[in-house]
Amino acid sequence: MRLNSHRNTRRGLLTACAAALALVALPALAVAAPAVQASGAWIRWLPAGLPAGGYVTLHNTSAKPVELIGADSPDYGNAMLHQSMSKGGMSEMLHVEQVLIPAHGSVVFKPGSYHIMLMQPKKDVKPGDKVPITLKFSGGMALSVDFEVRKADATGPGGMEGMDMKGMSHKP
Repeated sequence: MRLNSHRNTRRGLLTACAAALALVALPALAVAAPAVQASGAWIRWLPAGLPAGGYVTLHNTSAKPVELIGADSPDYGNAMLHQSMSKGGMSEMLHVEQVLIPAHGSVVFKPGSYHIMLMQPKKDVKPGDKVPITLKFSGGMALSVDFEVRKADATGPGGMEGMDMKGMSHKP
């Protein structure tokens, strides 16, 4: 009887320790989960080492806004956040310091809007390649995403659906 009582006490103590560990570990795991997720990442390839545009949809799963503050890639010498805008019938491209992704919201990087300007390719990048790009967020968070390289006439990962091409002209 005494041996059984000792086993039950030990089992109860082990169960209590396991529960305490779970309570401590679960919040740590929740903090480690990425607040931003990426989908539909692609690059519009241009020939002769011309700058390329990177496009992606960023989803913020957290209850607080998140700021994208930069990007870099081992395949390009320079990566900058840009926004294309139309003013008075003329399109212009502006460098932006950050892009705010609202709490529980999304921002779409697409032709004619936000994009990652990729300059100075370090290797021969061509359609069909995957280019790793690290997206940098305020607070030190980073997200590595593989971008699929598409031909110069590509409009997105799934064709024209959902793409706003206002203000964009295509010259052969």
